[in-house]
Amino acid sequence: MTSAKRQLRRNTEKGKLAGVCAGLADYLNIETWIVRVVFFTGFIFSSGFFLILYIAGWLILDKAPAQFENDHNFHVKSSVYQAGEPPHRAFRELNQELTELDQQLQRMEKYVTSNQYNLHREFSKL
Repeated sequence: MTSAKRQLRRNTEKGKLAGVCAGLADYLNIETWIVRVVFFTGFIFSSGFFLILYIAGWLILDKAPAQFENDHNFHVKSSVYQAGEPPHRAFRELNQELTELDQQLQRMEKYVTSNQYNLHREFSKL
């Protein structure tokens, strides 16, 4: 399993203005609101230096491509308060996913403990 190389890009899907803070939050793997608070605080106390940084990021950073959600990838926290998904629906989806994984694990355990598995293993040793 290979992991994608992390790149600093603007995330306009989650961004408010140009997506610079959202892209930085994705790159650092932290909540977007934390980066926004830091930038806003820096903007207030730095007499415009953070504004210049934001504009530079807006002009320099590439826009991130649109992301398609994976079937097994749940973002419960962001879905609940940003997309308006009720918590009980997110819980039901997670519960269904865990039930499917449990059933798959039970089928694998049943096969590994069966005589058929032992027979296949002995044939593969020949």
